[in-house]
Amino acid sequence: MTLDVLLVDDDALVRAGLQTILAAAGDLRVVAEAENGAKAVSAVAGARPDVVLMDIRMPDMDGIEATGRIRALPDPPQVIVLTTFQLDEYVFGALRAGAGGFLLKDTAPADIIRAVRLVATGEAMLSPSVTRTLIERFGADTAADRKAAAAASLRELTGRELEVAAEVARGHSNADIAARLYLSEATVKANVSRVLAKLGAANRVQIAIAVRDAGLS
Repeated sequence: MTLDVLLVDDDALVRAGLQTILAAAGDLRVVAEAENGAKAVSAVAGARPDVVLMDIRMPDMDGIEATGRIRALPDPPQVIVLTTFQLDEYVFGALRAGAGGFLLKDTAPADIIRAVRLVATGEAMLSPSVTRTLIERFGADTAADRKAAAAASLRELTGRELEVAAEVARGHSNADIAARLYLSEATVKANVSRVLAKLGAANRVQIAIAVRDAGLS
């Protein structure tokens, strides 16, 4: 199956580099490009990509606002945010807006290809250790009201669902969680789906953020 990708970056050279990288993968196809967030939102409607590679810092509309608008669309594509710095302060905002993960712009080509494939399947925690670092870095000053809201939403989960949510927050894949909790992958997938629904979360990253906000990781 071919995955369609939208490239969003205000630097034409960056877009050209990503185009070259993705063209090397037989199952990835760049269907459109955009130079800012506003054009990205419009491009999604026309190109119907499976995955958007989204820069953060752009003129007219940044990647955070664009990610939020795209993820609010019916049947939205997955979004991977791109950043120059591992702990760019904007990345956490993009994750909260619904991005499925993020990549550094100097990520190895093979890892970029792998990331697009993974995000397309819903395995949003692309780089678990780095994503956990982000959650720790920007979740350290969790506001009291956000913490209370997260704790309240987690109380809606069953004991098993809470266990699975905690494992997701640790960056584990469905296969890893199945092995750790002695469950089938199908059971884990079903639990993850219920957790997403109960928390109103867009993806696994937002599950991890909720768990962290509630002080359970």
